[in-house]
Amino acid sequence: MMLSAAAIAVASTVVVSGGAVATATPAGPDVASYQHPGGASINWFAVRASGQQIAMVKATESLNYVNPFFVPDCLVMRAAGLIRGTYHYADPSQNPVAQALFYAGMVLGQNGPLDLPPVIDFESSGGLAPAALSGWLSQFLGTLESITGRKTIIYTYPRFWNTAMAGSHAFADHPLWIASYNNGGAPVMPNGGWQTWTFWQYTDNGRLPGIPAAVDLNRFNGTPQQLASYGNSIGVFGS
Repeated sequence: MMLSAAAIAVASTVVVSGGAVATATPAGPDVASYQHPGGASINWFAVRASGQQIAMVKATESLNYVNPFFVPDCLVMRAAGLIRGTYHYADPSQNPVAQALFYAGMVLGQNGPLDLPPVIDFESSGGLAPAALSGWLSQFLGTLESITGRKTIIYTYPRFWNTAMAGSHAFADHPLWIASYNNGGAPVMPNGGWQTWTFWQYTDNGRLPGIPAAVDLNRFNGTPQQLASYGNSIGVFGS
């Protein structure tokens, strides 16, 4: 589901600690083990109380890494009422089918209530040339989507896509989660054929109540009602 760019209009803004900006547009952090310094827990109820509606959490990487905080984070963020997203950090030097199966098994298909579609964190080429890297991504997505029945969200950043993927337009039908730290009102888009974005990671150095470390912050390109629908579209391909 790619939403209209008109939906990003912001009704109001407030400043939170660390210079991050929270808006009326649905927003939330994405976390990994780095947000648990010394094994510290995240207070997801405090995160939700600060006005966040979304929480993304790293699940897996390559063929053998599972975020040790994945399960407890998922349980508590769900209890706190946050819409959950999970992601797999891609390692194109390893088999794409095996990685898709590994990720899908860990997140149980990413099809539960309040689950966003699955995400591939795509920012490493694994030494592959653009054509081979595009083929790798196609295999990963094809395998994962045959299991989940949902279009996978692609997380990337403009320079990587424009160089490592040579600006391929082959995946423009997939939702885009773009990393663009440009201090502007909209992200810099990659040359990938996307007309708009679904999620925008606008800083990697935000601060939120309940998270004991700097954290990535994101906005959703739509209304709270559209986000709720997106997070509840269980098993509907292309939702």
